[in-house]
Amino acid sequence: MNSKSILIAGTFMALLASCGNQNEKTKENEIKTLPVYVVTARDTIVEVPYVADIQANRNVEVHSRTEGLLEKIYIKEGQHVNKGQLLFKINDSELQIELSKATAAYNSAKADAKVAQVEAERVQTLVDKKVITKTELDLARAKYNAALAKAEVALSEKNAVSKRISYTSIHSPFTGVVDRLPLKEGSLVAPNSLLTTLSDIHTIYAYFNISENEYLQLAGNDTHDYNLDAIKLVLPNGNSYPFSGKLSSAESEIDENTGNIAYKVQFDNPRGILRHGASGKILITRSFPKAILIPQKAVFEIQDKNYVFLVNNEGVVKMTGVAVSQRIADNYLVLSGLKANDRIVLEGIQSIRDGQKIQVRQ
Repeated sequence: MNSKSILIAGTFMALLASCGNQNEKTKENEIKTLPVYVVTARDTIVEVPYVADIQANRNVEVHSRTEGLLEKIYIKEGQHVNKGQLLFKINDSELQIELSKATAAYNSAKADAKVAQVEAERVQTLVDKKVITKTELDLARAKYNAALAKAEVALSEKNAVSKRISYTSIHSPFTGVVDRLPLKEGSLVAPNSLLTTLSDIHTIYAYFNISENEYLQLAGNDTHDYNLDAIKLVLPNGNSYPFSGKLSSAESEIDENTGNIAYKVQFDNPRGILRHGASGKILITRSFPKAILIPQKAVFEIQDKNYVFLVNNEGVVKMTGVAVSQRIADNYLVLSGLKANDRIVLEGIQSIRDGQKIQVRQ
């Protein structure tokens, strides 16, 4: 290729590069037409959800307090029982034999004490008549007191056996629902063996955690924003529990690991629908006066922070940080960063950059 050809080729490439740069600049300077959203402030009522752990008013394990064969089970799993109702019977035949022996020993000790008492009274009479010395009376009284002490020991042993016999009949400590029965009739029961679990479910508590910030709002002057006397419970199947609950109390400490504190909501459970260990979702109604809601699609995230493109009167966009509270349907509840009548880019936020000018489409 001669020098003239090289010159022509170089000139052609330069022209191509110049055209390419002009096309890129034209594309960059092209004003996009994008829809915007005008921010409004209006009173809003929101149902704030919390995951809840449902627990019975009382849930206790029923254990045996003595050993023996499980002679009789008077209940079935899942049965409703009343306070004082007989649940289990442990065979007490050996204890009855011990009771007979202890009773006999006690009666014998009482008889010995009676004999010692009569002897002491006889000696007292002789001392009064000065037939014998007072030393004999002291000895008789000492024998009587010793006999009384032996009788008291025998009575304690008899009562102890009677108490052990009473442990062979296990009654319900309160009205509730019986859980599983791990042992069957004829099983050998050891002291402290688990017989069943009993749940008092006429009242149910739904425990849930809230953040320290929410706790301070509840504990401060912001409780008027919350409806704490008609709290809803959503069951795992998506249905709403037919009775509303009331906020009951909180734990005394904030978890240093999570920064949360546990609250509980009390629900009446007249139909026995709720059971201990179930799960659900608490819905607490909260009002937000003059709340700002913006579409979720107008928000983008950078390094765990939320931003929108704010549009000024000249159509220039500015990347603006916003603090959002929660998602409501397809919207975000904005706590700070925007005010009423602000305009933000609604769609196409991925195709623009900070400081770019756009054509507004309402």
